[in-house]
Amino acid sequence: MSRDEIILIYNWSPYVIVKLLENLLSVISIQSSKIEEQEKAICALKGRIRELEDERAKNSRNSSKPPSSDGVKREATKSMRKSSGSGVGGQKGHKGNTLQMVDNPDKVVLHRVAQCKNCGLSLERSEAKDYERRQVFDIPPLVLEVTEYQAEIKNCPNCGTRNKGDFVQDVQNPVQYGKRLKSLFVYLTNYQLLPYERTSELIRDLFSHSLSQATLVNTNNLCYKLLEGVEKEIKKQLTNSPVINCDETGLYNNGKRQWLHVVSTPNLTHYAFHQKRGKKATEDMDILPHFKGTAVHDFWKPYYNYSCNHGLCNAHHLRELTFLYEQYNQQWAKKMIYLLLEIKEKVAQEKPYSDGLDKRTINEFGEKYKRIIEEGHKANPPPKAQPRKRGRNKQSRSKNLLDRLDIHRKEVLAFMYNFKVPFDNNLAERDLRMMKVQQKISGAFRSDSGVRSFCRIRSYISTVKKQGRNVIEAIQDVF
Repeated sequence: MSRDEIILIYNWSPYVIVKLLENLLSVISIQSSKIEEQEKAICALKGRIRELEDERAKNSRNSSKPPSSDGVKREATKSMRKSSGSGVGGQKGHKGNTLQMVDNPDKVVLHRVAQCKNCGLSLERSEAKDYERRQVFDIPPLVLEVTEYQAEIKNCPNCGTRNKGDFVQDVQNPVQYGKRLKSLFVYLTNYQLLPYERTSELIRDLFSHSLSQATLVNTNNLCYKLLEGVEKEIKKQLTNSPVINCDETGLYNNGKRQWLHVVSTPNLTHYAFHQKRGKKATEDMDILPHFKGTAVHDFWKPYYNYSCNHGLCNAHHLRELTFLYEQYNQQWAKKMIYLLLEIKEKVAQEKPYSDGLDKRTINEFGEKYKRIIEEGHKANPPPKAQPRKRGRNKQSRSKNLLDRLDIHRKEVLAFMYNFKVPFDNNLAERDLRMMKVQQKISGAFRSDSGVRSFCRIRSYISTVKKQGRNVIEAIQDVF
C-alpha cells in the first residue's frame, strides 16, 4: 500500500470505516454459510453413495435377498458350512432306490422258440428248460372308469310300501366325480401349484376328458369346507407346542400386496392370509396370544407383543455379520460369526446324548460373546448429537445390529440354553417358499376366498407331508 493510500484511509471518517467493516463481516458471513451448506451437501452425498454401495454389495449370502436377485455374474458361494469329508452321491449304508424285479408281475408276455437257429429243427413241441426274464415298469392306458351304482326299488307284497336301497354316503348326485379324481384335482392345483387352465389341459391330455375350470373351483371349495375341523386341530396343537417357528411374506391378491403368515413345527403347518403384516394379523390368527412356549422368528417387532419366550433366527444374523465384515471390515463381526457357528457345532455334538450344555460350557460361551460385544461397542461408539436436530440420531448398520445382539443376547443364544429351540428360522422360511413358487407359476390370486381356500388346503398338505403320509391318499381321506 502506497503512502498516499495510507493517508487517504487515515483521513476517512469513523462512519465510513464502520460501514466498510460491516460490509466485510457480511461478506465473510455469507461465505461461511455457503461453506457450511456445501459441507452438509457433501456429507449427504457421501451418505447416499455409501447407501448405494451397500445396496450394490448385498446378495443372497450377506443379506435377506433371494438367490434369484444375484444375477448371472454372481460371486462364488462362500459357504459357512464345514466340509463333512464325504464324497459326492449316496454314502455308505445308504438304501438305494434302484429298480428291482418283482416276483409276481401283473402281466407275462412269452416269447416262444419256434425252431433251432443252427439246424432249423422245429422246437414247438419241446419243453422249455429255463427262461430269461426282463421286466418293464409302465402304467396302463389312462382312462376314466365309470362305476354305476343302482339302488333296488321293491314293493312290499304285504302292505304295498315302495322300498328303495340306500346309496353309499359319498354318492350323492346322479353324475359326479369320485374321490380319487377329486383328490387329483386338489393335488394338482394346491400342491403342484398348476393354474386351473393348465390343470384342465392336463386332465384332457391324460384321460381324454374335458373338465371345466368351475369344477376345479367347486372341488377346492368343498375340500376347504371339509378341512375346517382339521385346521382348528392344527392350530390347537401349535398353540400347545413347546417351540414354534413364525414368519411372513408378501403375496398379491386382486392387484394388491397383502401377506401370508405361517406358524409351523417339524410336524405341523398353519398358513393364514391377511391384509396386514403386524399385530392385527397375529391376533386374528389366534395362536400367539395363547402361546406359552418359545417363538422363533426374525426379530419382526410385532412378535414381541406377546409374553411367550423368543428365539431369534441366527441365519439372518450370520448374513448381516458377513455383510458388516466384508463391506465395513468390522473384525468383531467375523469373530461373532465364528462363535455362533462354534456354539452351533457344540450343540449338535451334545444333542444326541443330553438335553443341554453343562453350566461351565455355557458360561465360557457367554464370556466370549460378552467380550466380542464389548469389542464391537469400542469400534462403533454412539453417534454424536447434532445441534438443533430433534429426535434420535441415526445409527450405522453396525451399531444397530450390535445393539440387537447385545440387548437380546438371551434370544440370540436361545438354541444354546434349550436344545428344542433351533439355531435358525429356516423351517418357517422353507414353508413360505412355496408361496413364491405359486406366484411365479400361477400368478396373483383374484379373491380373498381363493387365498383362504389355498391356505387351509396347503396347511393340511404340508402337515401330512411332514408326517410322512402320501399326499394324494391324505386328500382322498378328506373326501
